[in-house]
Amino acid sequence: MAKDTVLSRELKSLQEELSASHREHRPSPAARGSASSATTATAGQPEDTPAAAQLREELREFVNEITEFIEDAEKNVSAHPTASVLGAMSVGILIGYLIGRR
Repeated sequence: MAKDTVLSRELKSLQEELSASHREHRPSPAARGSASSATTATAGQPEDTPAAAQLREELREFVNEITEFIEDAEKNVSAHPTASVLGAMSVGILIGYLIGRR
């Protein structure tokens, strides 16, 4: 369960970095109106294409769903620790048996 908390923290950190990166690369509305596209291109800030915006949104949704999944798993393991340990042990034995069959 400690690994799940670390993974959850890592996912939240990635989401925050993605949001910060998104804010850094998006020029303010005032800057968009006053600056020409040539000035923006020479400044090194990439244009936000619809595909990039869609990819960013899909990644944000993915991170949110993974984080939610991990939190739900932590709650279920906390609520049913014996069943969780027995289930994990059974899966481990099954995988060991299948790997050992070579």
